[in-house]
Order: sequence, then C-alpha cells, then structure tokens
Amino acid sequence: MPGDPSQTRLGFPPPEPEAAFDIVAGRKLTGMVEGLYAARSGDFETAPVETVDLGFDGIAGDLHAGPTRRSGGREPWYRRGTEIRNERQLSIVAADELAVAAGRMGLTGIRPEWVGANLLLDGIPNLSMLPSGTLLFFAGGATVKVDAQNGPCRIAGRLVAQRAGMADAEAGALLFPKAAKRLRGLVGWVEKPGAISLGEAVSVRIPEQWIYR
Repeated sequence: MPGDPSQTRLGFPPPEPEAAFDIVAGRKLTGMVEGLYAARSGDFETAPVETVDLGFDGIAGDLHAGPTRRSGGREPWYRRGTEIRNERQLSIVAADELAVAAGRMGLTGIRPEWVGANLLLDGIPNLSMLPSGTLLFFAGGATVKVDAQNGPCRIAGRLVAQRAGMADAEAGALLFPKAAKRLRGLVGWVEKPGAISLGEAVSVRIPEQWIYR
C-alpha cells in the first residue's frame, strides 16, 4: 500500500507518486489484413492462404502452433529446450518495414513468407513498435494479443538470402539481424479464436504505457 511504513523498515523506498512517471494514454488504430500465411508442412517458410482459422493453439499445423514451446536463445534464464508457455504462436509483419530491411540488405524486397510470417497488416504505422499487451481485434471475431517485438535471427536471414539469390547466404544470415532490427514485426498469441480473411479490417487497441524506473 502507498505510504506503508513497513516498506521503509524493510529497506524499500516508498512508492513513487504517479506524477513521477511519464504515462502515455492508450489509443486505438485501424488497419487491414493484407496477407495471410501458414507453414502447414511444418517448415519455417510459410505459404499464402486465403483464410486462417485461429484456435487457442494458433494455426493448426503451423510450425509455431501449440500451447507450449521449447525455450531457446531468447530465454537464457532457462536451459535450452525447456518447455514453456507459447506466446509466439503468430508472426505479424508490415510490408513497409520489410521494404526498409530489404533496402538495407541491398535487396529489391523481402517477402513475408521468407521470414515465416502469418499475418501481413497494412495501415498501422510503425507496426514493430506496438507495445506488449496491444490487442488486435479482427472483424471476423478473432483477437490476437501482442507479446513482443520479433527479434530478427539468422535462421530467417539465411532463408531471405537464399530466396533473394544472394551469393553468400551466410553473409545474408549475419546481415539480416542488423538490417531488420525493430522492423521484423511482432509475435503474439490467440486470446479469442476465430477465422481471419484477406482484406479484413483490424482494430488495434494500444494499452496505457509508461517507463518503469
């Protein structure tokens, strides 16, 4: 409780007043589904589809579907391969951000499939900068909750280099994480199941934000 003297006795400072934080009000945006993709073969690379049916596990048969996943380099606090909650069921990208990353790599373009994307959204500025907790409400009834930015990795970079015809795929694998930093899109999980179709509207609800110091 604010002002609780027991906190001071235990060595903790009293809570900061709300005025000490820069709090940014939540807001709403609207966008559109420009592309849908799934990796039904279990491969990292996805393929275009007309619709996707989202269940609580994500897209059935997709490489990243499931209620849990195995930890990797993004979770150094766990032994690699530890079973953890899957908050990375879906990969969400924007064409304008992929175009910037492609330009930095000297490529004419990067297709969403090459980076394992499931949703290509249009009309949402700076998609990759949407904060954790942002909700995506799709017109068909599905809801996706954003977990975090999707950090670019060498796996995606190697595939991009191969599909784009780069002479040195390994050089491309190393370049992609730098070129696509904060442009790789988002990962999220299904909060409410439903079907999503091409051209469908999406309402974006950004939560109230602050920096914890």
